[in-house]
Amino acid sequence: MAEYTLSILVDNKPGVLTRVTGLIARRGYNIESLAVDKTEDPRLSRVTLVTTAEEVPLEQIKKQLHKLINVHKITELTPEDSVDRELALFKIKVSVDQRPELIKLAEMFKAQVIDVATDTLTLEATGDQPAIARLEELLRAYGIVEMARSGKLALPRGKHS
Repeated sequence: MAEYTLSILVDNKPGVLTRVTGLIARRGYNIESLAVDKTEDPRLSRVTLVTTAEEVPLEQIKKQLHKLINVHKITELTPEDSVDRELALFKIKVSVDQRPELIKLAEMFKAQVIDVATDTLTLEATGDQPAIARLEELLRAYGIVEMARSGKLALPRGKHS
């Protein structure tokens, strides 16, 4: 099984996401990451979906997705031909003495402190999935109180139609 990233342009209408994700789930594949929002054209939404599948079943899934009325375009994004980022928010348990150390760690990952409370700091980080995962691993030593990750967002490199 390999990991695949699909960029799916769909109508920005209720129920479309349910049909797309339902088709994947009915085939027995897990959705590892899912991000959806409007595109430059407010009538369309871009679904960035990461799943693991065998190559042949993935082709079958793409063909079946194309048959859905509200699906306009499906692009398989490879690491070589696309750019991707993820947004993560981490609320970390931290003492006053640990704050400088944690802030320095955040700076190494180009993360921003977005909230300070008496016993926590909240960080915002963007990067590729491996960088976010490395930061998460290091932050676990401090104690992650809460965490939210957007999942992969991706676009093809250069000019594509």
